[in-house]
Amino acid sequence: MTNILDLKIFSWIDEETVKKIIEVAPKAHFDEGSILLIEWMDSDGKGYIIESWKVKVKMKDETIAELGEGDIFWEIALLNEEKRTATVEAMTDLEVIVLSLDNLIEMINNDENKINKEIIRRLEENLGRE
Repeated sequence: MTNILDLKIFSWIDEETVKKIIEVAPKAHFDEGSILLIEWMDSDGKGYIIESWKVKVKMKDETIAELGEGDIFWEIALLNEEKRTATVEAMTDLEVIVLSLDNLIEMINNDENKINKEIIRRLEENLGRE
């Protein structure tokens, strides 16, 4: 299990700010067997951090990865509108933290001290390298 605070996307942000992002970001629940994303569908501009349980990632109906608590997927969707490259299915009931560019911008606009424009600049920089 990966600690959410240790995710590469947050590696340059202080722990208190990351905790605040996680606290105010919307959460979503998916039942076992639910399809979260479908290969080749348009991006919805959201990335997901798994809070509990697991998903499987499939390309052309073949499972290529399993992700669990603390893992992040589709974070690149925060910065571009490319089509999804794989299907993601809940292997169990699933709780996720939903990150979106709109939410991050709202956090920045509503918090002049802890979450600032530096977050967006650094997210773009870090995600551009991956």
